[in-house]
Amino acid sequence: MNDPLLDDVKALLDKDFGDDRILKQICRACENNEVISNYERNYVRQLAEKHLGKKPISKTPTQEDKPVIPDVVLPEIKLIQQNQTYQTKPQPKYSSNVKNSKLYMGIGGVALVIIIALVISFSDISETSPTLVNTPTSTEPTSLSVQTDLSSYSKKDLISISGISDTSGTINLSILNNENELVWAEQVSTKSNGRFSTLAIAGGAGWENSGTYTLKVDNGKETKSSTFSFSK
Repeated sequence: MNDPLLDDVKALLDKDFGDDRILKQICRACENNEVISNYERNYVRQLAEKHLGKKPISKTPTQEDKPVIPDVVLPEIKLIQQNQTYQTKPQPKYSSNVKNSKLYMGIGGVALVIIIALVISFSDISETSPTLVNTPTSTEPTSLSVQTDLSSYSKKDLISISGISDTSGTINLSILNNENELVWAEQVSTKSNGRFSTLAIAGGAGWENSGTYTLKVDNGKETKSSTFSFSK
């Protein structure tokens, strides 16, 4: 089933009505099943009523949430400790000479004592040496954030807005100009993973002056903001 919004956008592009860049952005969003803001829908509706004789779109297709990608679980790395084996030197063969036999026994005994002492010292070192374990640092999820795709925009540019909230339901977005006047506002719904996104067009009433503009988000519990520059 074709999306009536997509049909109107294609018809406006074919007849060269409206801003091609904005209409192409909306067309691409429809084809990729991305979020389309109320501002863009009203823009297409007004053009369709004026140039295509269409009625306002009463329903907008809901978009399914993209599947949540599960966190990657790293396999546990086990440290394998290799045991060293020590072999004692073979005892010298006994000769018929009693003196040589006693001498060999004495040398063998001393060597055996030295080897045993070395084994005990290595075992003590391995027992007392601490085992270094890399403990991954856990990062606390951000409760509320909002940002734009670029740091500066010009007139009629598309502003891509995205962020995350630890609350479910809807959140309020707004843009204030350099004189702290409201120039844009929209209410969007968060997805199952807490993320949200929408688009706004730089320009219109309140966008007459260049300067630093403020983007704000309010989820009912707290408010966060970020800034970007705008030039006419």
